[in-house]
Amino acid sequence: MPAVSIIMPVFNAATTLDECLRSIKAQTFTDFETIIINDGSSDHSTQIIEQYQQTDSRIKLLQPGRQGLVSALNTGILHSTSPLLARMDADDIMHPERLRLQVDYLSNNPETGLIASQAQLFPEINIKQGYQEYMKWQNSCLTHKQISTQIYVESPFAHPSVMFRKSALDITGMYKEGNFPEDYDLWLRMFHAGVRMEKLDQYLLEWRDSTSRTSRVDSRYSRYAFDQLRAKYLAMDNRIPHDRAVAYWGAGRKTRLRAQLLIKQGFSVAAWIDVNPDKIGNLINGSPVHAPEWLQQKEKPYVLNYVNNYGAREEIEKCLLEYGYRPVRDYLMVG
Repeated sequence: MPAVSIIMPVFNAATTLDECLRSIKAQTFTDFETIIINDGSSDHSTQIIEQYQQTDSRIKLLQPGRQGLVSALNTGILHSTSPLLARMDADDIMHPERLRLQVDYLSNNPETGLIASQAQLFPEINIKQGYQEYMKWQNSCLTHKQISTQIYVESPFAHPSVMFRKSALDITGMYKEGNFPEDYDLWLRMFHAGVRMEKLDQYLLEWRDSTSRTSRVDSRYSRYAFDQLRAKYLAMDNRIPHDRAVAYWGAGRKTRLRAQLLIKQGFSVAAWIDVNPDKIGNLINGSPVHAPEWLQQKEKPYVLNYVNNYGAREEIEKCLLEYGYRPVRDYLMVG
């Protein structure tokens, strides 16, 4: 039984697969198996994999035909023999120390169920400001406390950077099929199940960006799909007290539409908070719009911040802290 099973679906990845497999073969930690699920590739991905199999018996090639990503992931997991599962994608590159550092961390921290790492997007020419800001946030979200506090901002992990205990799936179930990002859904289920998740303060993955990347072209990764998923799990989060008024920060149209997904599940609006003087004093669906100073009252409402403009989240959090609000106890940030 190897210590780690690497789970890697492949679909028409011939242009990047060689570089990826070389990075796996170069790992300083060698006690692993690589389970590759060929998801119906029509290019010469299979030939590349078979060439590597000739010199590396740790590679297992499964060819179930075209299943789609979620089914391919679950097929790989069902064929794995290790207590630890490491995700990898066929267009990304592992740092040589990735597996060793993650295995060491899980071995020395039995209370941790998932360990990820920081990631570096490449090639730089493709990276737009939105992704730059996302990676800046993601790479700073490291500890269990930070991840728990910011779990509703965005998906906190680069999927191919994670290693987790297979036993965690006994609690959460496997990847789920649906019109939502399968990885973020699993992290949210792990969080609600009490799985401790952390991230190494090291760049152990080069994460390839491209115009054909699944997260750019598949509706499961649309903004609306993320918003719906967040609202579903926010509504189940017992950290939001049901006996306390809720104030939503952000009275702009797009912000209100995202907030409505939670409001419809019973989290009514005591007030909207906004800094725009044109909105302050208005009523939105019967609820008043107040300036942030309104929050300075004895009976503090619970605040959900839906504003995510560059730098705005940090300024809002600074304001809330100055008013005596504390993360989780008094407010949560929502993407």
